[in-house]
Amino acid sequence: MNQKVALITGGSRGIGFGIAELLANQGWNLAINGVRDEQSVSEIIKKLKTDQNEVIYCQGNIGNEGDRSKIINEVIAKFGQINVLVNNAGVAPKERTDLLEMSEESYDYVMDINLKGTFFLTQLASKLMVDAKQKDSSFEATIINISSISATVTSINRGQYCISKAGLSMVTQLFAARLGQNGISVYEIRPGIIQTDMTAAVKEKYDKLFDDGLGILPGWGYPRDVAKAVGALVRGDFPYTTGQVIMVDGGMTVQRL
Repeated sequence: MNQKVALITGGSRGIGFGIAELLANQGWNLAINGVRDEQSVSEIIKKLKTDQNEVIYCQGNIGNEGDRSKIINEVIAKFGQINVLVNNAGVAPKERTDLLEMSEESYDYVMDINLKGTFFLTQLASKLMVDAKQKDSSFEATIINISSISATVTSINRGQYCISKAGLSMVTQLFAARLGQNGISVYEIRPGIIQTDMTAAVKEKYDKLFDDGLGILPGWGYPRDVAKAVGALVRGDFPYTTGQVIMVDGGMTVQRL
């Protein structure tokens, strides 16, 4: 019970795995959520286990109400607490289409996971954190939402993704405002162009854009870059902040002439 526990959604690949790897190396107990079956991620889970921590896999789709409850219950059954929730799970549209051709089905698919699912999972975890804090004032808890520069940067061929990330920014502020009285900080990290499975299909496009000066810092970002920001937040390096956005985008969103 004295060892801190982090629940990371979408933690078996990409940015989520980068975050999990960093926290595992710091001795955190981990609950890794993903949609793949447990056998498919068994080797990944093994990589996260050290002599100092325990790791469990909580299979489930956060866009599904029953799965959300199941995930939380599994974490509590194993560890008894959640100190950090990293809302990293997210999907892109299955097909990129012009804004005028976007289907309602595609909109719902992205929003149910990226925004609705994240909101209600955060609600469940927040109640547990508040209860733990009321029972023990020394209990520490933090919520971190992995958003995207797409919260403010438009992409008209994946508008539903942009809307979901813009909404997640407000979710961050809402929970920060609600949980501040309980001593629980909430943050948003906005990655830029990060080399992951999600961006593999557009690698050639962004390679060219980076060559043309897309970012202030040259080249792609990596999951470890986002993980380092998470590490600083969960260490408590910014004790007098909440509801804030940390940009991990190589300066891409800085306006330049």
